[in-house]
Amino acid sequence: MPGKLMVGRVVPSRGLCDRAVRQPLAPSRLRCACGSRRTAAMAALRPPRRFPLPLCRAFSGGSCQLVPERGGERRDAAPSRVSRFCPPRKSCHDWIGPPDKYSNLRPVHFYIPENESPLEQKLRELRQETQEWNQQFWANQNLTFLKEKEKFIDSRLKAKGLELRAESGQKATLNAEEMADFYKEFLSKNFQKHMYYNRDWYKRNFAITFFMGKVALERIWNKLRRKRKKTSN
Repeated sequence: MPGKLMVGRVVPSRGLCDRAVRQPLAPSRLRCACGSRRTAAMAALRPPRRFPLPLCRAFSGGSCQLVPERGGERRDAAPSRVSRFCPPRKSCHDWIGPPDKYSNLRPVHFYIPENESPLEQKLRELRQETQEWNQQFWANQNLTFLKEKEKFIDSRLKAKGLELRAESGQKATLNAEEMADFYKEFLSKNFQKHMYYNRDWYKRNFAITFFMGKVALERIWNKLRRKRKKTSN
């Protein structure tokens, strides 16, 4: 996990309530939920000045810069694709974009340096592929959750002989105890799917961490080799 942030680092929270919250390590939050708070900003993470950590120059605890979010970008993403926001062309940093409206995961646009080594390229591509995989899973899962939740509420209201909408025009809802039955049923039905997801997630994390170590050693070795050349000259 590069520095303190791992792209798409996700940990289930609050059981599986209306918000299936997913969290990164630090410093920002990735929320995977239906109804998560929207933020109108894109953060450009700056690299540390002296000792960059192995993975990305952007995730080592540098300062953050906020810029206005471009209108319309949040709603152009397809359910199975990472949001297509674009940082400035001349930027030399990784960028974290606004939450995707389907998965509520913040997409990361990875900076590609001109002198990127084969190991660094492999690591970046692995992180990008993991981000796409994570986006697709949670976009589909959130959509399924919302559809089944609506069906459950409608069926319970019809069983009680109640209208789907109140006289005020607002949609009728169920109390917390009744919704607990739905959450329990949904978790039980998707237990195996979540188990496979967690298994694959740990595999991907171990692979990324392994390549992070290789990139770190490569950078240290290159730095020592440059010092030797300077001293020999």
